[in-house]
Amino acid sequence: MNDGPDLFGFMSAPEYPDAPGHRGVDTSIAAAADIAPKLGRLQRLAEETIRAAGPVGLTADELAEQVDLPRWTIQPRTTELRLKGLVVDSGMRRPNCTGKAARVWVAAEFQQSEAA
Repeated sequence: MNDGPDLFGFMSAPEYPDAPGHRGVDTSIAAAADIAPKLGRLQRLAEETIRAAGPVGLTADELAEQVDLPRWTIQPRTTELRLKGLVVDSGMRRPNCTGKAARVWVAAEFQQSEAA
C-alpha cells in the first residue's frame, strides 16, 4: 500500500477517500496534511448531519451552516462520503449562497428507500 502521493502528486487511489486528497500543489498538500488528523471526525459529523436531515437532505452550504464550519472545510467531505457510498446526490437542487443550483445530499438509505 502506498502511503504518499503518486508520480503525478495525487494521493494514491487506495488512500482516498479515507485520507484527504490534494492536487499536488504545495498549498493543496499542506491543506490535506492539516485536515488529515480531523478527517474521520469531520466525515462522521457530515454523515450524521446529512442523515439527520432525512429525505429533505442538505446542500453543502446548508451542511456548513448546520455544523458551524466553513464550507471549504466540510464540502469536500460530501465527495468522500459519496465515494464511500454513505451519501448520494438526491437529484434535488436548491439555491446556494450565490443563488446557483446546488446538489442536495441525502444519506444513501433515503435514496434507496425512494427507489424501491
